[in-house]
Amino acid sequence: MFERVLTISGKPGLYRLLSSGRNMFVVEAVDATHKRMPVYNSDKVVMLDDIAIYTDTEEVPLRKVFSAIYEKEQAVLPFDLKLSTPEELVAYFETVMPDYDRERVYLTHIKKMYSWYNILVANGVTDFVDAEESAAPSEETSAE
Repeated sequence: MFERVLTISGKPGLYRLLSSGRNMFVVEAVDATHKRMPVYNSDKVVMLDDIAIYTDTEEVPLRKVFSAIYEKEQAVLPFDLKLSTPEELVAYFETVMPDYDRERVYLTHIKKMYSWYNILVANGVTDFVDAEESAAPSEETSAE
């Protein structure tokens, strides 16, 4: 499910890819409205699977960041994005990703991640673990 979620530049929220045509996609809003609309090739569309967070050593896929937040909270975030101070938002992110690259990950990125996370969890999308990643540990244990 997570691999079919995308963001569209200039449009708020997240969208689920329903189908693709020759020059366009049909998407549905992930939020409660479930509004469907066409997205054309001229729009900038990014799949959430393609987004990663810079750390001091590597790039961590967004799904792993969301998974870490979900393991910690098991629900939507315990604070209001609009009422929280920038220091509170950064301090919480440091508890989830202590080695993130402070020079390349900005407050706007952190706010956007929190917003996306809340949208997904509020609408029942909590399976952030990749199917290949979840199968990999069982293969290792069976080989032993």
